[in-house]
Amino acid sequence: MSDVTIGRASGATPLFEPLTIALLLVIGIVGFAGTLMLGAYAPDLRGEANGGGHALSDSAIGYSGLIRLAGATGRNPHVIRDSHRWSNESLVVATPESGAVNVASLMMAARSRAVLIVLPKWQTVKDDDHPGWSRVRDLLPAADPEGMLAPATRLGIQRHKGGGVLTDMTGLPGNIRFIAPAKLQVITSALPPPPGDDALLQPLITDGDGDTVLGRLDKTNIYLLSDPDLLDNAGMKTAASAASALALLDRLNSGDKASIGFDVTLNGLGSAPSPLKLVFDPPFLATTLTIAAAMLLLGIHAFGPFGAARPPERAIAFGKAKLVDNSAALVSKARRTHHFGGRYVALIRDLAVRSFGVSPRLRGAAIDAYLDELGDGPRFTEMAAAAEAATDAQRLLNAARALHAWQQEKQA
Repeated sequence: MSDVTIGRASGATPLFEPLTIALLLVIGIVGFAGTLMLGAYAPDLRGEANGGGHALSDSAIGYSGLIRLAGATGRNPHVIRDSHRWSNESLVVATPESGAVNVASLMMAARSRAVLIVLPKWQTVKDDDHPGWSRVRDLLPAADPEGMLAPATRLGIQRHKGGGVLTDMTGLPGNIRFIAPAKLQVITSALPPPPGDDALLQPLITDGDGDTVLGRLDKTNIYLLSDPDLLDNAGMKTAASAASALALLDRLNSGDKASIGFDVTLNGLGSAPSPLKLVFDPPFLATTLTIAAAMLLLGIHAFGPFGAARPPERAIAFGKAKLVDNSAALVSKARRTHHFGGRYVALIRDLAVRSFGVSPRLRGAAIDAYLDELGDGPRFTEMAAAAEAATDAQRLLNAARALHAWQQEKQA
């Protein structure tokens, strides 16, 4: 016979230390959770460093500075990546980078909501030496911003030397005071005008020549800003211009000032709603944290059970008493208890014959007649008939108790 023992030898070194296994589990869990979160929020992190003229760009023609300033002053800015949220924001600021971008869907979705459309101005190229930067090549052709509302409306665009103060602010508070950039882009006309009206675009901010810098489309809450340099990162270089930009947003956001939406869908940075993102955002975040805590407790319990393990009990225990109990439970579960009245009567009869010395020559009814004559009290045949005729467990129990009491009384 071999002396080699099957199984792990006493005192043998384990293949992996418990600390190593714990570290592997922690790294795996954290890595998996991080992968899920990156997959959920990847659209929010993508496209910020392309140097374009959009709300996420840090370049001179971007608007990330305005968003940060609005957030720091309690205006709760939100980046809109889903076009379905156009109608859910108080003020929507749209910054299309080309006049060929279709803004009709935004204008229709906003309806009574305020919308500020900033016209494009600069032609830029990506700066490969500095991620997130862009180089200004030249001004866009005037025909590009002129087609922003085409074909329904044709805008007239001109550029001229700026540098002066934009003082003619019809209907706007005095704290909105912009300095015109070096090359000011203005709207000279909006054609065709509506029937019976003088102009399709109502000027709110104009330059010294009366051309429109900020205008409102007739009978709508849609505003056009001709020059993006009043709101972009380059325009935020002074405290006065930054304060004027915030005051302008507050003025246009005349309804609920609790939030401002900055659209990036028109810049090609939109994304569909992610079901995975829901598990990391309120109100579903509470459910996610609860499930994570439950899984953590299960893991702790698996590595260190609380108390000694209890072996499972047998479905059918050993011993005669357990066998009888199991049989009785089976009969009770089958709801056949009341059919055992006759057998219990036979059992009591046999016990009475042995206990009371009934003559062995007596048979059948003669034995029952003999038992009826034993002393006073209830008759054996009546109690036996009640037990045999029982239709439910409670009646059988009452009859069995009467037979048992009769037997004990006669033996006393």
